[in-house]
Amino acid sequence: MLPFWIALQFLSSLPVRLSGMPTPQEMGRSLLFYPVVGLLFGLLLWLASQLLDGVAAPLHAALLLALWVLLSGALHLDGLADSADAWLGGFGDRERTLQIMKDPRSGPIAVVTLVLVLLLKFCALWVLVERGAGGLLVLAPVVGRAAMLGLFLGTPYVRPGGLGSALAEHLPRHGAIWVLLATVALCVVMGGWPVLGVMLLALLVFAWLRRLMCKRLGGATGDTAGALLELLELVVVLGLALQ
Repeated sequence: MLPFWIALQFLSSLPVRLSGMPTPQEMGRSLLFYPVVGLLFGLLLWLASQLLDGVAAPLHAALLLALWVLLSGALHLDGLADSADAWLGGFGDRERTLQIMKDPRSGPIAVVTLVLVLLLKFCALWVLVERGAGGLLVLAPVVGRAAMLGLFLGTPYVRPGGLGSALAEHLPRHGAIWVLLATVALCVVMGGWPVLGVMLLALLVFAWLRRLMCKRLGGATGDTAGALLELLELVVVLGLALQ
């Protein structure tokens, strides 16, 4: 169970404490539990939605979004902000893009990107709440974290010696493939066959974003992985709301 606790500590703001420093092999295996952490987040969102039943839909959606952000400690939103700044300010240059990602400050592009992503998530949640489709809230966190697993499985990590490098190097490849297949099956079971269209859309966006990373950087970074997660969560909730 240690890899699960490693994944939960890294991906969430929940009070998880490890007894010691994990080995690189344990870090790599923790990637297999990223979709499980997403499932936990989704179940907590669904439970919160049940408890908020009867609350006006706009406030209901806003509270769910606030919980969603708090669960992850805004970790991936930070990656999205850094990636947005770097992609514009890098002017297509790899080294400049990587350098901007290291800057802790956020520029106007980062702020606008975060506002738009959170606004679209809020509106999609509003639609799902009004439909009484609270159970579908489970899907987006699962898909977003499974996408991180898929990214590390098939994409070089461009910062040698970093945490992501250890994750990618020690990830059990065959196990990762089975986890991804199981994740797709779980999403279909939870959402029914109509969810397949949303999953296909998420896969297309994943492939497009991965291509952008490889073209500009030659691979992924922790920031671009966080940005990928946030954007795929957005794609899923928008896809569900538009159905």
